[in-house]
Amino acid sequence: MSSHSKKILKKLAEKPAILIENLKEEDAKSSYAVSRALKALVEGKYAEIHQSERQNYAKITPQGKSKLNTMLLQGEDALVPQTWDGFWRIILLDLPESRKNERESLRYLLKKAGFVCLKNSAWISPYPFEHLFTNIKKDLDLTTEMMIMVTQFIDKETKKVLFEAFGK
Repeated sequence: MSSHSKKILKKLAEKPAILIENLKEEDAKSSYAVSRALKALVEGKYAEIHQSERQNYAKITPQGKSKLNTMLLQGEDALVPQTWDGFWRIILLDLPESRKNERESLRYLLKKAGFVCLKNSAWISPYPFEHLFTNIKKDLDLTTEMMIMVTQFIDKETKKVLFEAFGK
């Protein structure tokens, strides 16, 4: 994905819809490159164009949000923090077989964010990615299928297992 595509996807995630002209104005020198990148995003089903009587708007799709989340976790600026704040992030994930693709995508994202699966559907991490997964939960409308907890209170035996798993 081009750098223009990544910039556009990040901008589209900030608002419900953005005027296409505004996207081009921000990067006036390369208006053509912005147009090409936006076209590629639409073709990849990461963005949609909505037309009104006078202007065209671009909007990110759920697939685009998922792609952006993956990019954020894979990007060089998304290195897993090395300092621990003393809190554990626990995510309980319970998606039915009918949502297998979403379940597999979420597992992939959890692994990329440094989570470890301790029990069938319990993922835990010392890294502060709970806000990212809260947004994913909201975007995918996972009201009861995903539960996110942050705690520092864990029994001694479990702490020992966790410290071994994360090398803390």
